[in-house]
Amino acid sequence: MKIIHLSDLHIGKRVYEYSMIEDQRFILERIAAVIGEESPDCVIIAGDVYDKTVPPAEAVELFDDFLVRISGLVNDIFVISGNHDSAERIAFGRSFMDKSGIHISPVYKGRVEPYIMNDAHGETAVYLLPFVKPSTVRPYVDDAIGSYTDAVRAAVKQMNVDKSRRNVLVAHQFVTGGKRSESEEISVGGMDNVDASVFADFDYVALGHLHRPQRVGDDRIRYCGTPLKYSFSEMNDLKSVTVAELGEKGSLEIREIPLVALHNIVEVRGSFEQLMDKSFYSDTTYRSDYTHIVLTDENDVPDAESSLRVVYRRIMKIDYDNTRTRMTTADTLPDPEAHLKDPLSMFAEFFRLRNGRDMTEEQTDYVKGFIGKIWDGEKEEKDDAAD
Repeated sequence: MKIIHLSDLHIGKRVYEYSMIEDQRFILERIAAVIGEESPDCVIIAGDVYDKTVPPAEAVELFDDFLVRISGLVNDIFVISGNHDSAERIAFGRSFMDKSGIHISPVYKGRVEPYIMNDAHGETAVYLLPFVKPSTVRPYVDDAIGSYTDAVRAAVKQMNVDKSRRNVLVAHQFVTGGKRSESEEISVGGMDNVDASVFADFDYVALGHLHRPQRVGDDRIRYCGTPLKYSFSEMNDLKSVTVAELGEKGSLEIREIPLVALHNIVEVRGSFEQLMDKSFYSDTTYRSDYTHIVLTDENDVPDAESSLRVVYRRIMKIDYDNTRTRMTTADTLPDPEAHLKDPLSMFAEFFRLRNGRDMTEEQTDYVKGFIGKIWDGEKEEKDDAAD
């Protein structure tokens, strides 16, 4: 049984106010090509189809186009809702689409019935569990549900899994031990953790929610990750399509097929002068990449962003990394006796706090002269007023 495992498409997502829709269109075309080449028995989409519970029209249209395209390449497609989706909207039309081989998880109502697939090794039962919280499961069970682990365990217990056959669970939860990235929603104190032990009866658990491809414990429990990078914490991740092949009971092989995005997401670091030097960027893709610019200049560069955007056309954010920005909060506490100091001393202290170093002799002379002109001007105005 060959499975293409996808999740966390987040169609319609914006990253630093950049719409990712064209990048998503491009990568979904690449995924469709992979499905055509691999000829799997089924495709799984493990939640977070959209980035918002009410997705924009262009996101719905793109997902519709993707489903239509891959439904001609594979007999069965399994889709569940994630924490970013509206379970009700994802489930719309599921009864009709079932007839076309597109199987969508219903809103959780206490029972999850399996879809049965067959191959040379016998039956495989596929269970679709949408994203659940304790409050989602509590109305349908007699057991005490105090945690996410309790909720998922109760939902799995209801399935009455037949362990003599191969069983696949599609779920969208944070399983303890998984590595998060910045683009995911994080619950305070890890309260959304689910212990991996609740999945003991399954031969493969196709997970969604975490954005890095990874296994949790062993290959049976796997996150395929997002097809695109959605944060700078993911810039070194290798995005891929996960292929899981179930042979006879107990046999599992995992492969990853790399995905190359329309635009990469990168961090570019150096002084303003270095970054604007053609030799720095001419042999790179930085001009078209989504970039995080980190300037190492000790002083702020006037109009740096407008100048940099001429070269780096998709800047997402600009930061400085220098002595000043690395100072601790304690170093920036106000001096309670500052009002007793002369203007030059006050400015010198301000400069030191802002830049992490003292003014040069030339800068000191300039500020001294400037302060002198201000003071002289104020003195002349007072004298004139007195006359």
